[in-house]
This record gives sequence, C-alpha cells and structure tokens, in this order.
Amino acid sequence: MENAGANAARWILDHLQNHHHPNVVIFCGAGNNGGDGFVIARHLLGRKVMTSVVLCAPRERVSGDAKIHLTILDRMKADILEWNESHVGMEEDLLRNCQSETLVVDALFGTGLSGPIRPPYDRIIEALNEMDLEIIAVDIPSGLDCDTGKPLGSAVIASATITFVAPKKGFLDPDSEIYTGDIFIAPIGIDISCLCQ
Repeated sequence: MENAGANAARWILDHLQNHHHPNVVIFCGAGNNGGDGFVIARHLLGRKVMTSVVLCAPRERVSGDAKIHLTILDRMKADILEWNESHVGMEEDLLRNCQSETLVVDALFGTGLSGPIRPPYDRIIEALNEMDLEIIAVDIPSGLDCDTGKPLGSAVIASATITFVAPKKGFLDPDSEIYTGDIFIAPIGIDISCLCQ
C-alpha cells in the first residue's frame, strides 16, 4: 500500500507541474483503495500540495493497513471530511470541497469490488462525473469491473488511471477507455514475471 500510494503520488506531482490545479481532493473508501488514497494524501501534503480527503465511508469500517494510514493523516492534522450516511444531501456537501480547478483523485473502490455500486455511492459517482473537473483514478475507476471492463452500474469517468503492476484484464475491452482515460502503470515492488508463472 505504501509503495502503491507513494508511486501514484509521484505521478500526480509530475502531472501537477504541467497542469494548473490549486488543490487536490481525494475521495476515499474504507478498503485498500482508500488506503492507497490516504498514502497519496500524505505524500502530497509532504510536498506542500493543498490536499484534502473526503472519507466516503463510516470511519469505523476502515481497518487493517488503511486504518494505519488514516491514523497517520489524523496525526498530521490533515483536512479530512467524513461522510455521514444519515445526513440528507451529503453528496452535495462532499462535492462543495471541490473548487473550479480542483484535481479529483478517485480512491473509492478498487479491484475487490463485486456486484453493482449501491446507494449512496452511485450518487457520489454520478455527481463526480457531472462536475467539470479532472479525475485521476487509482488502480481502476471506481465501479468498473476489472475483469470485463464493464461498469457495475455507476462508474467513475476518469481522464487518467494510475494502475498498479500491470493493466487490468478488463482494460483490453476498448469500451473501458471511456472510463479509464489514459492508463499509466505504477510499480509497487512486485516483479510482473512472478505473476505470469
């Protein structure tokens, strides 16, 4: 997770040098994809990039390595907006964090997603897609099936995807490019030849 997030952050830092984005907002889920997002946030903040995190899940659902990296952000006093499921209109409140030139990082759901996106995440994804903002997906656009390249209901439409180790099987489907945008591969310290044996 540390390697994945650190290398994704390096790509984002390079990207920011060539594009005007006054701030970065990272939308994180409770799982490992969200954990990658927490690591990215830490590295961006360490480089003085104005960065905030939107935790789109109850905090108590964050566990394992992701929880460790969220705790580090807490200790850094990072700007973390927490989603409240009972709050009507919360999706709109989350998206108010995004200014007109915000770079959005999608770290909601990764390759472990199974089954269609359920409410309220479908509404969050649809709201993100309706905003005229650049979205960078981490590993895979949230809601896209990594094996088929088809959306599981709602799916993030990213301008670029930073995927780890190797392209996902589903990226072979030409229709998946609508969601992935340009694909960039970030290493995480695994020799790809080991995956082919």
